[in-house]
Parts: sequence; structure tokens; C-alpha cells
Amino acid sequence: MISLRPPSPHKDKPRPRWQEVDWPSLTDKLKDLQVPPPPDTPSPNQLDQWFSSALSTLMMTIEATAPRSRPSPRSKAWWTPLLTSLRKGFTKATRRAKKLLTPYSYTIARQSKLGYFKSIKRAKASYWADFLAKTSPNNIRTAKQLVAPRKTPRFPSLPDASGLVAINKALLDHFFPPKDPLPSRGRLKRNPSADPLTSEEIKLALSKSSPSSAPGPDGVPYSVWKKVNLVNPTIILELLSPLVAFVYHPPSLKAANGVVLDKPGKASYDSPTSFRIIVLLKTISKILERIMTVRLSAIARSKGLLHQNQYGSLPGLSSSDACLTLTHEVKTLQRPRLKVSTLFLDIKAGYDNVNASTLRARLLASYVPSYMVDWVSSFLLERTCTLLFQGSPNLSSPVSVGTPQGSPISPLLFLLYVSPLHMSIPRGLMVSYVDDFSITVASPSHRGNIRKLQRLFNTVAARGRDIGVSFSVPKTEPIHW
Repeated sequence: MISLRPPSPHKDKPRPRWQEVDWPSLTDKLKDLQVPPPPDTPSPNQLDQWFSSALSTLMMTIEATAPRSRPSPRSKAWWTPLLTSLRKGFTKATRRAKKLLTPYSYTIARQSKLGYFKSIKRAKASYWADFLAKTSPNNIRTAKQLVAPRKTPRFPSLPDASGLVAINKALLDHFFPPKDPLPSRGRLKRNPSADPLTSEEIKLALSKSSPSSAPGPDGVPYSVWKKVNLVNPTIILELLSPLVAFVYHPPSLKAANGVVLDKPGKASYDSPTSFRIIVLLKTISKILERIMTVRLSAIARSKGLLHQNQYGSLPGLSSSDACLTLTHEVKTLQRPRLKVSTLFLDIKAGYDNVNASTLRARLLASYVPSYMVDWVSSFLLERTCTLLFQGSPNLSSPVSVGTPQGSPISPLLFLLYVSPLHMSIPRGLMVSYVDDFSITVASPSHRGNIRKLQRLFNTVAARGRDIGVSFSVPKTEPIHW
């Protein structure tokens, strides 16, 4: 049985055009706006309600001066008011020619048509020239995407799932498998060990945030928060400070959109492994997450929680440093005429396999300040996600996520989680870049290197099983230098 139905109408609701907010008229309102204080000893639900209410009041004040867009699948960035008037003239002339049926009316209609389509070409050329004139290294990727052929989004067709709701559930079960939940907290109290939030921390976090970053479910870009903080720096400070003081991350900030993208070059797309999910979080939440990332990074370095050969997602350490470290080690081992080999490993579904209970126990055992441990636990608890793909049912579902991809603090939490996988190797080196590991060994023969790599892989795989991670076999590759 095959059921056919017409396509559903466009469902996008009018949304604020944030780039056209009337900030001069908002200046006095934002300067006079005061965030009400939270309750003294609130429950988690009360603190969440206080935060949601204060944030809603702020957003209503800003949205009141923002014009609304009228989303349409046929909207064009290069369209101008002149083209609208020319289209009306062309339509009017065409109808008049069909009514009068005279040579003169057909001539007028033809001239209107030529002028209309020539104006469209000029508008497209002018918009493209203006776009290229403003192109920078930050948006060169956008220019490439505009000239590339448009790719049709691939629909997840899973053999064991019939219907959109079943496909949505199958993707959630694959990417967010159930994990041991952390215990929920009762009444909240201010943690005396929590350092107060400062305006300098918020300013630094906003300076590291890109205005072109995709916003989360609320649709608010970083540019709005930068303007708000520029007009009145106390608003964001008073909004986020109680969350740090009570060491609590409210559920309203943990709702995310998960964009399902297909991995290119796959033989078939009938399995969830052929797709990946990009999680889009609310920007106001990512401001606080970026601040806590800076604090936790300093704590981790001071307590030696990060291995010296871990690279990526850390300030001052990039892929170039990892490559130079590996190259230097290979050349050093080759000087005494030894054969050098490297085994490259990739952790399977790295971020999603982080166990919050194991991570919390490790942080407590390393004497990380209690407020930071409690905030990380609260951040990983009670998260929800709405999967977005072609025809998705847009259902918000609770997920037992490890660390959400897209969050500024997730890479650091993952590095702390997999740090025990590192080990010292005589005549060798282990280097990692986020979830990619490499094991380098040396001996008089390549056959001896293979035996060494097999033993070391068994050891690191056993350590991985202890913390609930495994390595992807198709992405495991040896290289003999």
C-alpha cells in the first residue's frame, strides 16, 4: 500500500530580525532594566522559574523593537523593492495585452518583461559583487557553498523503523543510549567555594563568541548579547551570577536542537551510523559554559588532570603542535637506525560515551572544587533534544547525553574523561588530539613494531572498556615510517 499526500504548507513562524533591532531606542530601557533577585534558598524548580521569567522579560523588551520576518521557501536575499514594482508592472501589462489583443499592448508587455528580467540579473550580480567585496576568512566557506551545486538533504531511511516517529526514536536510541543517571538535588544553597562571576569574565566570553554561530532553539545570536552587555553590563551578570552561586544549570538552558547530517561517501544510508548530529544550544547558556570552561581549564592544569601529550580544544595547543610532536619523535627514533611505526586510533562516538557518574567521581578524587563538580553534574543532567531532519516530527525528547557536542565545555570534559588512556611507552610515544590517538613505537624491525603495537593496543583497549569507550575498527590505521 502506497499513500500519497500533498506537501505540508510552510510552517516557519515570523521571527525577529535581530540585525534590525532599534538599539538607540532600547538604550534607556536596558539601562533602567533590573533583574529581580532570586529566592534565598530556592528549589531547583523555583530557580529555573526565576531564571526563565527574568530572561523572558529581557527578551520581550528587545523583541518589541525588532521587525518580524515573514519566512518563505521562495525568499531571496538579492530581492529589492524595485523588483517588486517592476513585477507588478510586468503582470499588469501582460494582463492588459491579453485583454486588448493589440500589437501596441503586446509590445508594452514584452518591454516590461525584458526590463523585469534584466533587472533581476543586475540585482543578482550586484548582490554577489557586494558579497564578494565583504568576504573575509570567516565567511569564505559561505561563498563556496553559494557557488556549489545545492545538495538535497538525505532522508534517514532505516529498515527497522516505519514512520517519522520511529525513525526519530531509532536515531535518539543510537546517538543517546541510556546511561546511569546522577542523583537529583533537593533544596539549593549558595556554595561558599564558588568564585563570584565578574563582568570581565562575561566580556571575555563574548569576545570569543562568533556572531555568525548558529543559535539554538531560542534563535538569539551572540550579537544580541554583545549589544546588551555593551549598553548595560549588569544585566547578563545579574542573570548568570545566581546560577554560579547556587551551582545549578537550569533545564530551560539544556533544551537543544539536534541537526541530523549525513556523512558523505557512505555506501548506504540505512543505518544511524551513516549520520551525525550537530547539537545547537542556546547562546545565553554557552556564555556561561565558556566562562566555566576557562575556570575548569585552569584548575585541570594546576592539578595535572590533563596529560602533557593531549592536544586540541586547549588554549595554545592545536593540530600543528600534535603533528610537530609526532614528527619530532619519529625522527628522533630513526637516528639510531631503528624502524618506527605508528598506530592511529579513533574513539567511537566519543562525546556521547562520557559517563557523568565516572567523570564526577574522578573530579572529586582529584580535589577539584566542589562547586565546579556540582555545576558539571548539573550541566549533564536532565537534557532534552529535538532532532531536525527532512520531515522530522519535531519532538522534544529527554536524552542521556554524555557531553553535548556544540557546547564550549564539552571538549574539555571529554579530555578529562579520556586522560587515563595515556601511558608512557619506552622507545615510543602516545599522542592524542581530542578523540584521535596515536601510538608510536620503535624496534630493529617492523615485525617487532607490530607485536609491540598489538600489546599496547590491548592495554589501551582494556583501559577504554573500564571507562566505557571503544575504538572504531574501520578508522584504525598503522603506518610504517
